[in-house]
Amino acid sequence: MPVTIPFDGLPALVGTELGVSSWFEVGQQRIDTFAEATGDRQWIHVDPQRCARESPFGGPVAHGFLTLSLLPAMLESALAIDGMRMGLNYGLDRVRFPAPLPAGSRVRGRWTLAACDPVDGGVQLTWSVTVEAEGGGKPVCVASFLVRAFA
Repeated sequence: MPVTIPFDGLPALVGTELGVSSWFEVGQQRIDTFAEATGDRQWIHVDPQRCARESPFGGPVAHGFLTLSLLPAMLESALAIDGMRMGLNYGLDRVRFPAPLPAGSRVRGRWTLAACDPVDGGVQLTWSVTVEAEGGGKPVCVASFLVRAFA
């Protein structure tokens, strides 16, 4: 269940971890579908047999961009902003993939509001998100995710 935050209360919450998303499974089928949609069919993602023989990861790993593509769904499962009419993905500032994401893993995002800056008609929210794999040590992704929110 998402945590509900009032739109006008966002500035006071800067620096606070506001929510943790649901778990999302990143199975081989999702990886294969992403590979087809993007044309990125590198063998470390889509060839389990070759990965078993040659990959340092021991099996297929998800694309970093697949992990990034889950951010909007993770944010929606973690937080609801009461009074927000519309939100737009505005971009990413800093993205790193500190650890591989093995096929079959489950991931979730931890959301901290890093900044809330006024823009014409709304605010720009800078989310510091850490995506962790269930049972993993290092995060599989850390990023600054920018969202324009309009009341």
